[in-house]
Amino acid sequence: MSEIRVRFAPSPTGYLHVGGARTALFNYLFAKKNGGKFLLRIEDTDRTRYHEGALDEIFTSLRWMGLDWDEGPEVGGDCGPYFQSERLELYKKYADELVEKGLAYHCFCSSERLEQLRATQESSENPQATGYDRHCRGLSADEVKAKLAAGEPSVIRLKIPDSQTITFDDVIRGKISFESDTLDDFVLLKTDGFPTYHLANVIDDHFMRVSHVLRGDEWITSAPKHVLLYRAFGWETPIWAHLPVILSETGGKLSKRKGAASVMDYYREGVLPHALFNFLALLGWSPGDDKEIMTLEEMIELFTLDRIGAKPSVFDSKKLEWMNGHYITEASAETLLPEVKPALVELCYINADYDDSKLIPVIEMMKGRSKKVTEIAGTLNYFFVKPSEFDEGSMKKLAKQDNLVEVLTDIANGIESLTDFSAESVDALFHSYMETKGLGFGKVGMPIRVAITGVGGGPSMHDVIAFIGKEESVARLRAFIEMK
Repeated sequence: MSEIRVRFAPSPTGYLHVGGARTALFNYLFAKKNGGKFLLRIEDTDRTRYHEGALDEIFTSLRWMGLDWDEGPEVGGDCGPYFQSERLELYKKYADELVEKGLAYHCFCSSERLEQLRATQESSENPQATGYDRHCRGLSADEVKAKLAAGEPSVIRLKIPDSQTITFDDVIRGKISFESDTLDDFVLLKTDGFPTYHLANVIDDHFMRVSHVLRGDEWITSAPKHVLLYRAFGWETPIWAHLPVILSETGGKLSKRKGAASVMDYYREGVLPHALFNFLALLGWSPGDDKEIMTLEEMIELFTLDRIGAKPSVFDSKKLEWMNGHYITEASAETLLPEVKPALVELCYINADYDDSKLIPVIEMMKGRSKKVTEIAGTLNYFFVKPSEFDEGSMKKLAKQDNLVEVLTDIANGIESLTDFSAESVDALFHSYMETKGLGFGKVGMPIRVAITGVGGGPSMHDVIAFIGKEESVARLRAFIEMK
């Protein structure tokens, strides 16, 4: 087999959503499994929708997920340039070649004529399929030459052959056929000199030596056009694999309105990159058993195209949350620190120069209780700030405890008198007090927790008190007592 070369070719017209990320991920896994190359190509020929910020976000999103490209922008390679806007001469050369071969032609129809044609077709009592009526296909060479010499703007269209069945193989779906009579003579090169997606896509895949095209199934209807272009140029077609659609949890194709957040949205929400990677890999692909949590190395080892199904898969946000929680629990506090600390600074709990070594034990305490990184930061407030609000349910329970003030006062006095202040000594104080008073932990631990943290659950209170410190812990207990 020749070298495996695959590409991910986004348009910088918006953010990189999870559907595009899944496509990039499958290309990446396939390349790595087969010792091939993963290319990044930017399809920026639609200048009306081009967005500079979108380009930066695409790069950032891919790198955050670990999808580093072997060839492409900022990396280089021998098949560049990797921006289609920098390859216009190549597209014009090959569009002109098709005209010279008699396989394509100049079309001088104005946008007004095309709009009128479409309106007429749609309003007809026996409406025909909308599409170009080949008005300029019969122009003589002299007529075309005269119009071009006069400076009349034109596009170049491909001549679609009549009454042909166009068949191609898809790795996932088998043989797929289209009738050429259902296609119109589509545009290859626009009046501004920019190519359409179809022309640029085929030329670039050929000259970048792309062996396999893994793309979303919305491109299936474009495939016959690409087959005809490959035939017209006399080039070998790549191997196609059209990936299954991702459905939203409420039904219908995943979209921005139906939960298709951008990759960076998930980053900002506190999803870890490998969790999103692992989750997206299982949307349409199966490793062959019920295994769901996998390392990158395992995914690469198990990935094959024949394990991608044709049926749609559903984006299950609860499953992503569960998977992310698993990765947070397994991650070291040091790994999570770069994600958690900026959030704490933004929340004004700490300053940017806060000692990282002091944060490590706090993150370690909280990471197993959070499904998202942002939840870790959001639940750490009481480590740094005295609570101003108290859990309503817990407060109702404490209202029924007759000896509440006595317990909190005794514990405050006990902590204050400790000469060897540590988590261990505080824990020993709690157990000694409960044994002496004959009280269960609920009558002692719960009041202390609510008074110091404001919430009804969390890590061991002796660890929390040891971090907050003796003076602050006692101050919070006495302030809570004053409220009673």
